Amino acid sequence: MEKFTQLNGVAVSLRRDNVDTDQVIPARFLKISRAEGLGDALFRDLRFDADGKPRPDFPMNDPARKGASILIGRKNFGVGSSREAAVYALVDHGIRCVVATSFGDIFAGNSVNNGLVAAIVSEEDIEKLLSAVEQTGRAEVDLEAQTIKAGNYLVPFAIDAARRTRLLNGWDELDLTAQYKDRISAFAAKDRSERPWAVPHTPASS
Repeated sequence: MEKFTQLNGVAVSLRRDNVDTDQVIPARFLKISRAEGLGDALFRDLRFDADGKPRPDFPMNDPARKGASILIGRKNFGVGSSREAAVYALVDHGIRCVVATSFGDIFAGNSVNNGLVAAIVSEEDIEKLLSAVEQTGRAEVDLEAQTIKAGNYLVPFAIDAARRTRLLNGWDELDLTAQYKDRISAFAAKDRSERPWAVPHTPASS
């Protein structure tokens, strides 16, 4: 997984509460494999009408927001079903950070597994960021300092400490576990000494 430390990029605002995973990627696109890429399915029914034409009032269809890597939402982003494809769609579309006042728990967990920062800010700060991004079209995310800057606003954000560590180092769950390999080995050795009867017996080969 690619390390995430800082990001300075095009940002887009999405003034919607309770954006669920079915809005992020409608269920009919779940049959598409990750290898094929899910970026085109992102917000499909919000970005396009029934005839497949882009909705001009949807923020991501603004030509000035093309190539956006930062998405500013509101509250309860990523709620609903546990589909990890919602995160795949965001990442495949180029989004590396989503900012909101709260996230669905499973969505936040899926995000870190795919190198996506789910940054939590206060309700007051989210409104500042939304307005600033709509004016400037850009934002800066600093995961080390846990700050987001847009225009003249610099606001702090919260993220689970373990998830922050994984993102900063580009670690998946196995990489994180490997950081404790010496302690794990020491525990296993002590356990074998104290409970030899619990060690599985391996028959001698003939």
